[in-house]
Amino acid sequence: MKSRSPVLATITLTVMIFMLSPMVLSILAAFLQQYSRGLESGLTLEWLIHVFSHYGSTVSASVLIATSCVIGNALIGVPCAYALARTRSRWARTFEEVLTLPVAVPGLATGLALILTYGEWRDFRQSYAFILVGHMVFTLPFMVRTVSAAFQRSDIASIEEAARSLGAGFVTRFLTVLVPVVLPSIVAGGLMVFTLSIGEFNLTWLLHTPLTRTLPVGLADSYASMRIEIGSAYTLMFFLVVLPLLWLLNVVANLTQKYYGT
Repeated sequence: MKSRSPVLATITLTVMIFMLSPMVLSILAAFLQQYSRGLESGLTLEWLIHVFSHYGSTVSASVLIATSCVIGNALIGVPCAYALARTRSRWARTFEEVLTLPVAVPGLATGLALILTYGEWRDFRQSYAFILVGHMVFTLPFMVRTVSAAFQRSDIASIEEAARSLGAGFVTRFLTVLVPVVLPSIVAGGLMVFTLSIGEFNLTWLLHTPLTRTLPVGLADSYASMRIEIGSAYTLMFFLVVLPLLWLLNVVANLTQKYYGT
């Protein structure tokens, strides 16, 4: 076993270098006057200032949409997951398969379907709510699948039966017994939904307007400027916004698993 350790360490180090090198170079390019000349051109904050002034609004928009997506999918997805877990009929299985279609088809196809359906509602079409609906359609299956698997556990079914035998009504059982028990799965599903929403581009690119851009769309716009430095500065801003949020959500998920996990 000891002879394998250097081999595994070498493979791990190689993979890390392969994955992190592009990120490091991209971040470095954000501080260079001219990327083609390298450090000889000097360091500057000009590109970061440019990105914050032109695309700063996309940060709050993406965080707001992703947070609203988590809340909305939790309100819709948790009851839906319970219904699917407790129903063994054919229609439930068919509904579950239909629910995953937005994941199976390209985001552009989903976006086009939403535009054909709601495109005539002008105010709705030109608001962030339109993008939010698209993100919820795309990420809902991840919340439902994660929580439904938790509801199907035999020990949770026993807890629910015990609460029913004690006279607890459905609403009381669901809100005060079942939801706290599966809370780690809800948080895990929420973390997945938040991650997918804040990084979603294909669907958002079709649904957005010039006044409703998100982080990934702004990133594409900055790349279209044909300045590597501007695109790299936007990439750095993306990292500065997304990574702390993901770390925080992971901390919340770990704490929830610690205090509510079974």
